[in-house]
Amino acid sequence: MVYRAIGIMSGSSLDGLDIVFAEFGENAGQWQYEIRAADCYPYSADWVSRLKNAVSISARDYQLLHADYGHYLGQMVNRFIEENHLHYQVSLVASHGHTTFHLPPHMTAQLGDGAAIAAETQLPVVTDLRAVDVAFGGQGAPIVPIGEKLLLGGYDFFLNLGGIANISVNRESYIAYDICPANRVLNMLANEMGKEYDEDGKIARSGKRQQELFLKLNNLDFYKKEPPRSLANDFGTDHVFPIIKNSGCGIPDALRTYVEHIVEQIKNAVSGTGLPEHSATTFKLMATGGGAFNTFLVEKLSEQLKEVNTEVVVPDKYLVKYKEALIMALIGILRWRQEYNVLSSVTGARRNSIGGALWTGQEA
Repeated sequence: MVYRAIGIMSGSSLDGLDIVFAEFGENAGQWQYEIRAADCYPYSADWVSRLKNAVSISARDYQLLHADYGHYLGQMVNRFIEENHLHYQVSLVASHGHTTFHLPPHMTAQLGDGAAIAAETQLPVVTDLRAVDVAFGGQGAPIVPIGEKLLLGGYDFFLNLGGIANISVNRESYIAYDICPANRVLNMLANEMGKEYDEDGKIARSGKRQQELFLKLNNLDFYKKEPPRSLANDFGTDHVFPIIKNSGCGIPDALRTYVEHIVEQIKNAVSGTGLPEHSATTFKLMATGGGAFNTFLVEKLSEQLKEVNTEVVVPDKYLVKYKEALIMALIGILRWRQEYNVLSSVTGARRNSIGGALWTGQEA
């Protein structure tokens, strides 16, 4: 069976809207994929501000923003279809939305009204991908592991270096969890120097690690929690970032220290999975997400993971940048097929679930 779908992802780092059009084939439970088109539409300053401040507005204004953002997403999908000549080729749109409130096991909320997307695109649309898992007592995150399991394989670990860094461990009982804030905090620090982000980690490379801050970050209570565990965006913005700011470090030193903090937490996550200490096997970790373009971060990570017999592999730039949007499309297809698309072994829910609300935009 062949499916052609669009996946949309808005990450916590607010660098833009990732859209992928991919063709998926399934035969006897084996999946293949081809990315046919992909793009990232940067957010305007107005949209960055509206999304960043969404958690502090009134309930009425929040619902209005939810609808407005849904219409915006639909318009961006239409633009993507037009620019890539995809008319009449797309059978489904799956949108992650933009996470605002994430309070498992009580609730999770992503902006981007599915009805509005469906009305703009006049296509079937799947949204609210995390909600059912949370209702079943899960963390609602990460949800990407189902796509890693079905589409990628061949690696022992999958690391996403997005606004939040998370890891998947590819073994019989598949597990995955959030590690620590990543690009969102790094970008906030770069913003202090008038930069959108620290290109290639050049500013961090020029700094020096501040040991007191490094130890303080590594001793945060969150890192003592056992998986499954997940992070809301505000852990990085409202808790971690103020710790760094209040340390009095210059920005280069702060960036250097935070890069090394991210690396330390990833190393702890990899070594904490029970890998044999003296194995002759070299384990493989696929790194994707915007942080995989941070040359300095990847260098430091490769150095540290060699100590636990693990090789860092950065795939082609399409997969690095668009893996999550690609997997959103697959999650939407699985929802359409009414098959499990969220793994309870990852989230801690009572059972696997079929996540997503389906909105019908086409005519009868």
